[in-house]
Amino acid sequence: MASHIERRTFLAALGGAAAAWPVGVRAQQRPVIGFLRDTSLANFTHFMAAFDQGLKEAGLIPGQNVAIEYRSAEDQAHPLPALVADLVRQQVALMVGNTASALAAKAATTTIPIVFVTGNDPVISGLVPSLNRPAGNATGVMFLSSAVGTKRLELLRQLVPKAVAIAMLVDRTYGATDAEKERRDVQAAAQAFGQELIVVEAGSDRDIETAFTTFVQRGAGALFVGISALFNSRRERLAALAARHALAAIYPWREAVQIGGLMSYGTSIPDAYRQAGIYAGRILKGEKPADLPVIQPTKFELVINLTTAKVLGLEIPDRLLALADEVIE
Repeated sequence: MASHIERRTFLAALGGAAAAWPVGVRAQQRPVIGFLRDTSLANFTHFMAAFDQGLKEAGLIPGQNVAIEYRSAEDQAHPLPALVADLVRQQVALMVGNTASALAAKAATTTIPIVFVTGNDPVISGLVPSLNRPAGNATGVMFLSSAVGTKRLELLRQLVPKAVAIAMLVDRTYGATDAEKERRDVQAAAQAFGQELIVVEAGSDRDIETAFTTFVQRGAGALFVGISALFNSRRERLAALAARHALAAIYPWREAVQIGGLMSYGTSIPDAYRQAGIYAGRILKGEKPADLPVIQPTKFELVINLTTAKVLGLEIPDRLLALADEVIE
């Protein structure tokens, strides 16, 4: 299991003895947060930094009056229960995680507070019974990437109106219920538009490489990258493959466009982690998850990379440029 665990801990001053203290005592000294993802943490340091920023806004400074234990299941489902159990044994004061991680935490404890950051509807996924009244030990932030899938398809069609077929890359890994919802919505929209959609599922690096070969063989003129923690962790590779195969691609995350992707539309996931940090701080200071409504997105951003457009030989329509919240040149 050790190979599946990534740790970064700020407990040097306290030593291992802190893990054996009762929660109440530890809370007075320095509470420990368990930060858990089912994907590798290596590509998500900006999420961790945003979470730290939220904690600071709530008056908690990592390394000073709060400690953080990091865990990763490295793109696998099966290590999650053991990783959660390890955090429970350490008597962490709170756990924070993405969808799959939060579900694993919720299955393991009804007492330790859980703050989730999810692109899914947390009521549908079973994290909370109500957005306004979470009721149990979990609350958090939703960024509902799947809900704007049809808008992303519409934007992509505006960019490449002559594309006979559009490729869609879909996550088939464990816990990708939000990806399934997006797939259904986008397929329905494509059918309504009379747009041919080439859907390929991927759950590994090899799958992703094979998918691009399929897209090219079947004559795709553009690419819709579906929501996925796995794909987000591989965003640099996806942008490189799209460039190599001359595919105009739209992503759910602005980070993909900042490293060479063409276009993105969605909410800010780093900001969602910042808000999760604020909630974590409020809970550690005594508020209950049940009393904190799930935070919902209020702003969606369109980001376009003009340099990538030029490389692809694409002229960005003026109406899209006018809509863009950020244009990278």
